[in-house]
This record gives sequence, structure tokens and C-alpha cells, in this order.
Amino acid sequence: MEMEKTLRGRCEAHGQGHVFRFWGTLNAEERGRLLEQLAQVEFPLMERLAREWILETPPPARFERIEPVPVLPAAVHRGEGAPEAWDAGEAALRAGKVGLFLVAGGQGTRLGFPGPKGCYPIGPLTGKTLFQYHAEKLLNLRRRFGCALPWYIMVSAANEAATRAYFAENGHFGLGAENVVFLRQRMVPCMDGAGRFMLEAPGSLAMNPNGHGGCIPAMVENGVLDDARARGVEMLSYFQVDNWAVKVADPYFIGWHALKGAEMSSKVHRKNTAREAVGVHCLCDGVYQVIEYSELDIYPQLLETDAAGNVRYFAGNPAMHILSVEFVQGVFNRFDRFPWHLARKKIPFVNDAGELVKPDTPNGCKFETFVFDALQLVRHAPVAVEIGRLGEYTPTKQFEGDNSVVASRQSMAEWWGGWFNAAGAAVPRDAGGRVAVPLEVSPLFALTRDEFVEKAAGRVWDLSRGLSVDADGNTETPAAPSA
Repeated sequence: MEMEKTLRGRCEAHGQGHVFRFWGTLNAEERGRLLEQLAQVEFPLMERLAREWILETPPPARFERIEPVPVLPAAVHRGEGAPEAWDAGEAALRAGKVGLFLVAGGQGTRLGFPGPKGCYPIGPLTGKTLFQYHAEKLLNLRRRFGCALPWYIMVSAANEAATRAYFAENGHFGLGAENVVFLRQRMVPCMDGAGRFMLEAPGSLAMNPNGHGGCIPAMVENGVLDDARARGVEMLSYFQVDNWAVKVADPYFIGWHALKGAEMSSKVHRKNTAREAVGVHCLCDGVYQVIEYSELDIYPQLLETDAAGNVRYFAGNPAMHILSVEFVQGVFNRFDRFPWHLARKKIPFVNDAGELVKPDTPNGCKFETFVFDALQLVRHAPVAVEIGRLGEYTPTKQFEGDNSVVASRQSMAEWWGGWFNAAGAAVPRDAGGRVAVPLEVSPLFALTRDEFVEKAAGRVWDLSRGLSVDADGNTETPAAPSA
């Protein structure tokens, strides 16, 4: 009763008393859930966001000067031209100074999959999930560098239980339960056009995760930074679950971060077109920032191309970063000033009659934070290194089309097809030169083309129907179609 009284008073004081309008019809469990949700709400923050973004129309941010960021080209930042970077990255890994941070709070809804996105079976032949691909890469690195590489996985209220169960059922992929640490990000209420909290059921607020920038408070509030310090971890390799191709804990990337004394570093890729739906790394009035693709029309110069048709502001954001542990702590200490972003969405809600309404047009507001906004707070110039897309950036965001399951599986075929070619195998291709069969190579067998070629020496590969190679080098060919 005391909790109800306190939270009811808090809601009334901030103009949100309407969330109790069905209280008399709720059972004990429903009442408990509503109170639990309300206890997590930062009312002054939500009131400020409603005032600044909904009740008043904020002028779009305007910068007087926008410039491309300096980028280490792909040909320079890795390989034979960067032995010092490799050595520094290898030293950091062997010394146990690196941990992994994975953002995995999403569901597989857009993939047509009823579970956590990381549980999606992306492997065309093996059915390996996104989580398993990341885990096998991590295991390969642990064996190669003799380090623990703790793995911090940020989940959401929607998928935490299923994600934890999946890892437990798979024995944490041999990583050790103590080295796989789950943390949950905060949720924030969805609001309507009047700044009022929306209900998804009579006894439940409509809420959304606070964005990937929510990893900053989540790391502190869930003890991740303390855990990292206790292990001697000084930097975190940040990536997102939907990208099967990511180079987790890339020694070159880690090395450049260490050599430059950076607090936060980022990988960038060349945009395919000026309007490609990715954020753009740039300097805004001299401050390093990422401008989201939804804001491109505010800054026409970001759409400029040169005489050859190349995008001038090419540094697209693939969501791969390295964050120093103490930098994260410093950002958290200033998180009350961290930028929030508004997205207007179609949000199902309960009307005054207690009926669920599914709108056809955007009817509500979701607020979230972006981790790349931390780049504005660095004291030293961030490091930006260019990557090639193939073999490093192929996000899986929907079933078909761009950034899809279909595209990801084709990129697997192209990437590993190059490995088989280098090992002397004949790779079937279509008239357009695209690899025409499904291919998979376990990251436990080989993490790089050189490693694959070395292990493949003397072997003969039949790729006529496709092929998968497991951790021990055993192969499996898809069954021939029935007559």
C-alpha cells in the first residue's frame, strides 16, 4: 500500500496519474507489474524530454561547419603496413586487458523469428546462430592469445530470460559461465503526442529499451565496470549481435586504439550511396560526432559527391567501437547531459475503454540514446579506421532485401569462397560471378584466410553442392535434391 501511495503521488505530481485509471480492475499480479514499472521511471527526465521534444518543437541542431573526419585507410591500418598496431593489440590481448561487449537486446521479429535475434539460425548449412558464430570467434582468440576475454552481453527485458536459457542449454559454448556476464538495459515509457505515458495493457506501461547508448549506465549499474577492473580489463570491444561477420577483438583495431592513447575508437566503412541508411562520422564545429541518417536532409553537404561520383562524407557507422573502461565511467558520471533522440512510431495502446488499439500511422514517441554520442565527450581525438564490408560488416536486420538473411548468407558464400579459391579449390559461380553454392567455415577451424589456407594444404574440396567445415576440419555436403 505504501508503494502504491508513493508512486501514485509521483505520477500525479508529474501529470501521469491516468496510468492508474484501470487500477480497480487489476488483479494482484497486474498491480505488482505496474508498480514495478513505475518504480523504474525517472520522472524528471521524462518530463524534461516531453517538454523539450513533444510539447515544444525543438529547432534542429545546426552546425556552422561540417568536415569529414580523418580516417586510417583500410590499406594502412592493418596487414604488413601496421606491425606496431598488431603487436600492441596482441600484447593487450595476451595481458588480459580486453573484454567484449555485445548489444543483444533485440527480438527476431523482422526476421520472422519468435525469439532473441542472437538465436537466429543464420548458418545456411549448419543452422548456427548469430550467438554461436560470435562465441566461436571468441574461443579461437582465447586459444590463440591465451586470455580469458570476458564477454558482457546486454539484453533487454523482452529477451533476457530466453537468452540466458539459450546459453545455459549450450553450455555457454565452452566459454565458462563465469566468463559470460549478462546485463539488462533500462526501459523508458512511450509517450503520446501530449507527453502522456501510454499503456500497452490496463496494468502495463508501453515501454522501450533506452537505446544502445543505454550500455553506459547499464555497465555501471550492473557491475560490469567493477567486474572488468577486477579482471584487469582496460578496454571493451563493442559490437552488435546482428552482424555475423564482425571481427571481435580485432588485434589491429585494439592496437591502434592503444598506440593513439584513445578513449573511444570506431571503425567506419565507405557508404555505398550518399543516402545509405547509416550514420555518418564527421567533425561538427570541430567536435567529432556521428550524424544519424534520419538527419541527413538537415545537412545537404553530407549528400555531396565528387566528380567521380564518390561520396564525400563516406565514413558510415557500422557500430564497432573500442571504449576504455575509465572513459565509460566518466561518461556515466555525466550521463544526465547525454543526448536523447526521438523516434515517432506506431505504438499499440489501450484506450479509455480498456481496448487494445493497433494504429496504422505513427501515434507515439520513443526516446533512446546512442552510444556513438559518447564520441563528443572524448578528451583526445578518436581513432577512426576504415574497413571493407565483405568479411566484416553484413548486418542481418530483415529476412529479404538489403541487410537481410539472404544477403548475409550470400556474403558468407563470397567471403569463404575467396578462402577456398586461395586454397586451390574450384568455387562454383553464376554468370554474374557470384558464388553459387552455400559455404560455411567454423571460426574454430580458421578465423582468417591465411589460417584456413595453412590448414587446408593438400586437401581436395568438392564444392559442387556447397560445403560446411566444422571445428575439426570435418566436412558436410548438402544432400542432393531428390529426383
